[in-house]
Amino acid sequence: MDANHEGEENSGSSDLLRMLPAEQSATARAPWVAVIRRLGARHRGRIARHLQALDEHDRYLRFGYMANDAQIQTYADSLDFENDAIFGIYNRRLELVAMAHLAHSVDRSYDACAEFGVSVLPSVRGHGYGSKLFQRAMRHARNEGVYLMFIHALSENKAMLNIARKAGATVEYDGSEARAYLRLPPATFESQVTEMFEEQLAQTDYRLKVQAKQFWDFLAGLQDVRRGVRAARHKSAP
Repeated sequence: MDANHEGEENSGSSDLLRMLPAEQSATARAPWVAVIRRLGARHRGRIARHLQALDEHDRYLRFGYMANDAQIQTYADSLDFENDAIFGIYNRRLELVAMAHLAHSVDRSYDACAEFGVSVLPSVRGHGYGSKLFQRAMRHARNEGVYLMFIHALSENKAMLNIARKAGATVEYDGSEARAYLRLPPATFESQVTEMFEEQLAQTDYRLKVQAKQFWDFLAGLQDVRRGVRAARHKSAP
């Protein structure tokens, strides 16, 4: 390859690599459609990191007490993915930015009841992710034969209680605590097909995000290598 062609090739590669930070920044700023995925046991680490990213006040609202990192880790380790349903929203960097826990009753006498809890990172609030997670959990609960969804929250947790009210739940206050309950209609063929479609879409979306992140990581690594080569050449130049 002659010097001119080599220069053209390096110039093209450099142009692409110089675009990387701007592209990643634009990607991070651009809005995206929230795709909700059901989480499994292999997501425990990301669930723990998501909850540990909440500040003290948000932890207090989510758990009803000022949970520390160790207590949050215990919570994540104890999640029952076989009987409960945990849903999450990932951003393009594969960070878990919102999650919901639909806990079924351990008492078989109340197996048609389930409790809902949700958390959303401050950086992505205002996009309705809490409501979207509630709707997703509600559809799943219907299809699982649940007819009564509960929310137990502190009275000051206005965001959570507003989500419940908008869905048609009845909210009752008892001092510093509030209880909301929502009666669910029976499952239908449409609700079952919709949930199946949503989960397939979520699986595809996650795989695409993984591939995109791997691609950007590859380009970032290649950029670091090229910088190292340039630095070495500069040092060795007379």
